[in-house]
Amino acid sequence: MPLGQRQGDNGEARYCGAEAAFSSDIQQSLSFALGGSFDFIVAPLTDPVYRPSKAQQDSEGSAIVPPFSGSDLVLSPSQWSSHIVGKISTWLDLDSPDALMRSDSETTLKQEAGWASHLSLQACLLPTPRPLSCGNYARCVNQVLQGLSNMQLWLRIPLVSPAMEAAQGTENEDLLFLERDEITGRFKNDTWEWWNMFRTLCEHHSQLSVALDITAELPAPNAIKRWIGEPLRAAILHTSAFLTNKRGYPCLSKQHQNLITTLFTHNVQIVISGDCLHQVDEPPPPSTDANSNGAEDVYHAKHPLKSYLEYVSHLYRKMDPPTEQERFEMGYRDFLQAPLQPLMDNLEAQTYETFEKDSTKYSQYQKAVRAALLDRVPDRKVATTTTVLMVVGAGRGPLVRASLQAAEETGRKLRVYAVEKNPNAVVTLHSLIKLEGWEDVVTVISCDMRRWNAPEQADILVSELLGSFGDNELSPECLDGAQRFLKKDGISIPSSYTSFIGPITASKLHNDVKSYADLAHFETAYVVKFHSVARLAPPQPVFTFDHPNLETLMDNKRYVKLKFELSPDTGSALVHGFGGYFDAVLYKDVHLGIEPSTATPNMFSWFAIFFPLRKPIYIPAGSVLELHFWRCVGPTKVWYEWAVTAPSVSPVHNVNGRSYWVGL
Repeated sequence: MPLGQRQGDNGEARYCGAEAAFSSDIQQSLSFALGGSFDFIVAPLTDPVYRPSKAQQDSEGSAIVPPFSGSDLVLSPSQWSSHIVGKISTWLDLDSPDALMRSDSETTLKQEAGWASHLSLQACLLPTPRPLSCGNYARCVNQVLQGLSNMQLWLRIPLVSPAMEAAQGTENEDLLFLERDEITGRFKNDTWEWWNMFRTLCEHHSQLSVALDITAELPAPNAIKRWIGEPLRAAILHTSAFLTNKRGYPCLSKQHQNLITTLFTHNVQIVISGDCLHQVDEPPPPSTDANSNGAEDVYHAKHPLKSYLEYVSHLYRKMDPPTEQERFEMGYRDFLQAPLQPLMDNLEAQTYETFEKDSTKYSQYQKAVRAALLDRVPDRKVATTTTVLMVVGAGRGPLVRASLQAAEETGRKLRVYAVEKNPNAVVTLHSLIKLEGWEDVVTVISCDMRRWNAPEQADILVSELLGSFGDNELSPECLDGAQRFLKKDGISIPSSYTSFIGPITASKLHNDVKSYADLAHFETAYVVKFHSVARLAPPQPVFTFDHPNLETLMDNKRYVKLKFELSPDTGSALVHGFGGYFDAVLYKDVHLGIEPSTATPNMFSWFAIFFPLRKPIYIPAGSVLELHFWRCVGPTKVWYEWAVTAPSVSPVHNVNGRSYWVGL
């Protein structure tokens, strides 16, 4: 049964499995685990004593049938696919110097993977590779991957290397931590390096994932954080990781608890592994005397790992349920969306409706207009002054409403011009004004703000033209064109905005882009609700635009060179691209934004923007990442170009806006 049920649950994280030993009766092993409330088992597919070379000798020329754990008929197809994760034999060593061992390992790997595929298993667990010496193993796994349909391969990687765990607290710990591989120069005991080498040899295949072994020792928090952006499917939680509480039951340290709950939020399935190290009292077996119906109670032995499952289930159930915003965002997590083209395209009603539900955004705008009105019109002039406010890009009217509510709060008089180029939205605007009785206050202008000749100048200019990167929906070009009808001392809301960018590990997003199999998609920016993404360094400011623009010669072209340093305890990492954000000053101290360190709470109008790299960039521990970023402006379009020059060099992406641009 699942770990628990919380409102909004829809992921695989609710399920917990147990690692089982080989049994020739896999039906009984599964029944025992399910009886202990586990959802699935990770079970060996063949007898661990099996070696193809020995079987060949014993068979005397007849066909070899590996000693599998029962035929495909012992379980139903749905049981195989829903309750069994195949465990590839752990004795395999495809990079052994012994040729016979390599041959036996390769044969067995392919036999077991073929059998698992025949059984329609959802996943198989691969044994841990040799540290930084896995060329042949990865080659054979890549061959298997080429022939798979839907099955995932989970590569078992320890979160902390066995050598580091053994040296914990000794004088050798620091020496081992800094030990480098003689050939590659990479840190030998950074297990992320083992994974990175293996998946690179396998061409970042989308069906190759990670299963992390979690034991008593944990690495630094930043080193753990790297894994969130990797294709992490399972966490194998060893019984040795558990402490003992006052009642003698297993429990986890705070650090382990935080890690497990983080994994839950990323749909990572938990597998309990190891011997029972906690002797928890069991209730006495029920009487076997015949009951009144003539039947007998049957006593089923308690699964030895049941108390660990109960604790993991407790951790899951005590998590806060998803908020309303999180439930709204779930369908968008790590899903690539093309940015809007607001000047070229007219938004649909559904898009307007989604944005209009964001009460937080319009509350911030209302605060900004309120503060601007109080500054603009002193109390002594309230009765004699009417403030001219223009909403440019009025849509279906939410900013008009927010502005009028601000005027009502402050007791100031307003004359509002609602300027909107979308004729369909203008229909709704007219209906809203009539419904609310605003005819004497609001004038609707069906026109592009850049081409409108205003009958008078505005005191306040209000707009919501911001994109996920601040300027990526051409707010600078629109407001530069509209500011001609703003008084010299007029106020623009927003008054400024700054884009931010930072390197991220985002394996899923990169594979999704790669699936298009063309250059154009790698040179396109995408709006994404980041979820299984690791931010490797704090985002840095990129471009700032101020309004009104007081420059004599307006030029919205920009260029910046940024240097990012990963935290020393992160270790090495892989950069799949860059996450873009913005922060806007609406007016004075009223701000709005999605930059992670200052993001406006409970706001969902904007997700981050993702700038992919054609090839991921490997960042060795302690090195600096250098990014070049351009905002380019042509007669008919605006586009971005980006390139990395350290620690390795990438091509300049999107030259001349050949793949991605925003039309003027």
